[in-house]
Amino acid sequence: MTNDNPIGFIGFGEAGFHIARGLRGEGAEQLFAYDINTRTPRLGDRIQERAKASYVTLLESNASIAAACDILFSTVTANAAVAAAEETAPFLQARHLYADLNSVSPATKQSISRIVASSGARFVEAAVMAAVPPHGHRVPMLLGGAHARTLADILSPYGLRLEVVSDQVGAASAVKMCRSIIVKGLEALLLECALGASHYGADERVFASLDETLPGMNWSRLAGYMIGRVMEHGERRAREMEEAAEMLRGAGIEPIMAEAAARRQEWGGRLNLADHLKGPAAEDYREVVKAIAAMSV
Repeated sequence: MTNDNPIGFIGFGEAGFHIARGLRGEGAEQLFAYDINTRTPRLGDRIQERAKASYVTLLESNASIAAACDILFSTVTANAAVAAAEETAPFLQARHLYADLNSVSPATKQSISRIVASSGARFVEAAVMAAVPPHGHRVPMLLGGAHARTLADILSPYGLRLEVVSDQVGAASAVKMCRSIIVKGLEALLLECALGASHYGADERVFASLDETLPGMNWSRLAGYMIGRVMEHGERRAREMEEAAEMLRGAGIEPIMAEAAARRQEWGGRLNLADHLKGPAAEDYREVVKAIAAMSV
C-alpha cells in the first residue's frame, strides 16, 4: 500500500531508524527525519548511514519536517523530549499528529502535550514497551491521549502493535516508567554484581546459584545481554531512570532505587566501550568486565 500520511522522525537514533525501516518494509513511501546531529562528526555519519539504509529523507530543520509531514514521531533522548516539542511547536498546525515515543515521566508527557496543543496540533503519548531492535516497527507500544485512537487507526495498516490504554495523557508512560524501574534497575544490578563477583573469581558460582534460585532465566547469558545494553545505551538509560525518579517523587515516594540505577547506568555508558565490544563480545559479561579492568590498569 502507499503512504498517504507522510511520517517524520524528530531524532533519528536507534529507535527511529528501526521503526522507519520497518515502516518502509510495510510500504510506507514518504518517510523523513530531522536530527540535530546530522552534521556532527561520527554521530552524523551514523545518522546518514541509517537514513540511506531505510530510504529516509533527511531534512535540515524542525520547520522543514513539520512542513513535509502529517505525522511526527519524537524519538530523541529523554532529556531532549521537551526541547524537541518546544522547537517544533511553532511550525505545527491542526493537521499534525505529534506522537512522543520518549521514555519520560507522566508529568513530562503532560507538559509536552500542552506545548503541542498550544499550536493546534494533536498530541499522542506513546510508551515503547520493549527494546526496539529486534522488534523494529512491531515493538509493542501503549498509546494515550484524546487522539490516540486516530493515530492507531492511521498506522494499523503498517503492522504496528499499538494499544490504546487511556484517553488521558500519562497513563501509558506510568506503565513504561514503572516497568523501567525493574528492567533498567536489573541491568544496573547485574553490572555491579558481575564486577564484584569477577573480582573474586566467584562469578560462575554466583550465576549458577541464581539459576537454581530463579530457574529458567539463564542468568549468565542475561547478564551478558543486559550489561551490553548498559555499555551501549547507559547514558540514555540514566536519563530515563531520572524520569522514573521524578514520577516517584510526584507520587510522594522517595526514588532510592531509581536514582541508584541512574548512577550506575550513567557510569557504564560513560566508559564508551560500545565501539570496542562488537559481536559476541558485546553480550559476554566476561569480556565487558575484562575491558573495564584494562581501563583501570
